[in-house]
Amino acid sequence: MRSAQEVNQNLIIALGFVAALLFLLFSAGPLVVVGAGYRGVVMNFGKVQDTILDEGLHFRIPIMTEIKQMSVRVQKTDILAQVGSRDLQDVKLDVAVNWHIDPLKVNKVYQNIGDETQVVNRILIPAVGEVVKAAAAKKNAEEILTKRPELKAEIDDNLDERLANYGIILDSVSLLDVDFSPEFSNAIEQKQIAEQEAQRAAYIAQKAQREAEAEVNRARGKAEAQRLLQMTLTPEVLQNKALEAWDGKLPMVYGGQPLPFINIDLLGLKQNANNPTPATQDAKTAP
Repeated sequence: MRSAQEVNQNLIIALGFVAALLFLLFSAGPLVVVGAGYRGVVMNFGKVQDTILDEGLHFRIPIMTEIKQMSVRVQKTDILAQVGSRDLQDVKLDVAVNWHIDPLKVNKVYQNIGDETQVVNRILIPAVGEVVKAAAAKKNAEEILTKRPELKAEIDDNLDERLANYGIILDSVSLLDVDFSPEFSNAIEQKQIAEQEAQRAAYIAQKAQREAEAEVNRARGKAEAQRLLQMTLTPEVLQNKALEAWDGKLPMVYGGQPLPFINIDLLGLKQNANNPTPATQDAKTAP
């Protein structure tokens, strides 16, 4: 009788232990969902495994297996870098870096560096600062402005190579803003004002030169017109213009000088008078 009771007690204890174990297993969550844009880093008793879980539903062994989700989406980090130019000017560059963790190396990134925050603080910020300083030191302060695309390309290439060693992929680099010291900014402003005034003076000089050339051309045109007019104004032409303007009336009063009138020599009237036409001769011979 005692043996049966002991068996029942042992069975109850065993069932309770199994139930507690199952409760612990299910409460710990044997199923895990890796969200979109993430990868799962598998750790067995804290040791990172080579297996990387893709997006979706996965099974794990509770207590033994832990899944750390790491984002592989493109992330943006703004970094303010204080650098010096080749001509020893202090420059502040506001750099925006778009990057993401390599999905195939996410386990190594977590093992060697940590999560996304540690990637930014331990790798990204120091790398950007060093690369930007090296690139800016090759250019004068003015060239940082005028050759901005070249500076960006150099930063992009060097930073891409450096981050790739840590399993980080660089998507793009943008130079958002460039600030100089107040003294240098004032010098740049004064230089721009001087250049604008020089351009304005050159424009005024060119305008005056064009106006002078135009005036010379107009004078030449007037002189040529006068010359051609003098060539065409013969005495006959002037006499004809006087006849066209005469209203047929003689002046009532005039001085002692001879009265200027029509020059019949110019009009050929004198010749016609000396050589009468046949009709005139007939009129004179008629009885």
